[in-house]
Amino acid sequence: MKRPLYFLISALLLVAFVLAACAPAAVPTTEAPVDTTEKPLYVVINKSADQQYFIDLQNSFVDTSATLGADAKKFDAKLDPNLGVSLVNDAISAGAKGIAITVPDQTIGPAIAKAAKDAGVVLIATDDGIVDENGQPVPFVGFDGKDMGKKVGEAAAKLLTDSGWLSDSALKVGVLSVEVQTLSVCNDRTDNEKAAVVAAGVPEAQIFPVPYTGEALSAQDAAGPIITANPDITNWVVFGCNDEGVLGSLNALATAGVQTDNIIGVGLGAYEACKPWAAGQPSGFKAGLFISGIDVGNTAATVLYDAVVNGIMPEANSYAPTSIVDSTNYMTVMDPISLANCSK
Repeated sequence: MKRPLYFLISALLLVAFVLAACAPAAVPTTEAPVDTTEKPLYVVINKSADQQYFIDLQNSFVDTSATLGADAKKFDAKLDPNLGVSLVNDAISAGAKGIAITVPDQTIGPAIAKAAKDAGVVLIATDDGIVDENGQPVPFVGFDGKDMGKKVGEAAAKLLTDSGWLSDSALKVGVLSVEVQTLSVCNDRTDNEKAAVVAAGVPEAQIFPVPYTGEALSAQDAAGPIITANPDITNWVVFGCNDEGVLGSLNALATAGVQTDNIIGVGLGAYEACKPWAAGQPSGFKAGLFISGIDVGNTAATVLYDAVVNGIMPEANSYAPTSIVDSTNYMTVMDPISLANCSK
């Protein structure tokens, strides 16, 4: 009887050993906590994002977002309204919590505002104001267009008065007002620019609107025929919606053989105006209103951060500062990044 009992006990021990070998490894009862927190995503979309102003804006937006602990992406809507709408929808699909956009066309405002609202995404407009589907302004970050136009116009008027051209009967002064006539923020600028030179004594009949798309080549193409059609104009004042508008018109004047001494060009942005100053070259740019895309990008990212993370609703308008500069003071007014761009 002992041998069967011995074999039974051995068999039971063998089975227990096999079962133990096949059992899963013990799992610790406690684990280190896993951080599942994701960084919020902010997206910046700009028309004509290859222009220096918007390059500065987008880079500043991305840098500020990173400093605030967020991810950021930047996109170029060019001058295509359909692309602008698509990029907003793409940003929403990608999980963006906040979007800052300079629209290629203000008419897309209601559509993109509704898309953002339906998705629970914070939307702000930069530089060009837009309204939502109810006609209410979308929170705005940028500059006061009327104030900008007033400063540019006053600078042009002072330069014109100091030149003595208006009191010289041998001269006839013409003004090229370079305008994106479908853009309200542009009209705010050029309306006030024109008002200032009219107050200085320029007849309204000698102010010539130059319709363009916001780009230098477009302004050059539009200004050329106007200059050719007015050969009696001896001296020209030029201003517009941005530096590109003035630059294109100055190029057209150069093609027509007008000397830089006979031109008073006042830019809006100063990122193109400062280039001939930095190179020590004669230029029709006699002054410019310095506006920093860096300031706008930083402000836009901060406004989105406050809204998304801190629950602080964006103010109706957040304005960045502006300053008139010329060849004598631009180096002391402009920031290092903008100054570096002047030498490109």
